Amino acid sequence: MKPKISIITLGVDDLERATRFYAEGLGLPKHDFDGGNISFFSLEGTWLALYPREELAKDIGVAASTQAGFSGITLAHNVTSKSEVDAVLRQAVSAGAELVKPAEEVFWGGYSGYFQDPEGHYWEVAYNPYQDLT
Repeated sequence: MKPKISIITLGVDDLERATRFYAEGLGLPKHDFDGGNISFFSLEGTWLALYPREELAKDIGVAASTQAGFSGITLAHNVTSKSEVDAVLRQAVSAGAELVKPAEEVFWGGYSGYFQDPEGHYWEVAYNPYQDLT
C-alpha cells in the first residue's frame, strides 16, 4: 500500500453549516462537485470531504452512532509559528468553533491548542520547532 491518505471524510449532521464553517470560516478551498450531497475541499497533498453522517454510516454498512463524546480521532493543522497557532485558533472560534484547549507549550517541546468544529470534530493546531509539517 502506498503511504498516503487521499481523502479524509467527516460525517456531519448539518452539511450546509459544516461546509460554511470550512469554506467561509476557515477559508479552505472548496471544490465544486455536482455529484450530490457532499462537499470537497482540496488541500495540500490530500482532500477533506464532508458527508451527511447517516449517509456515511449507510455507505459503510454500519449503524450511525448518536453518542456524544470523544470519537478517538483528531485532525491536526501544523503552522510555522506560535503566533500563527494563536491566530488560527482565533479564526476557528470566530467562525463558530469551540476552543477546547487554549494554545500552550506542550510536553514534546512544541506549542499547540485544540478546537472543536461545529459538528464536534476535534482539531489540533500546532507549531513543531523540530520538524516542518507545514
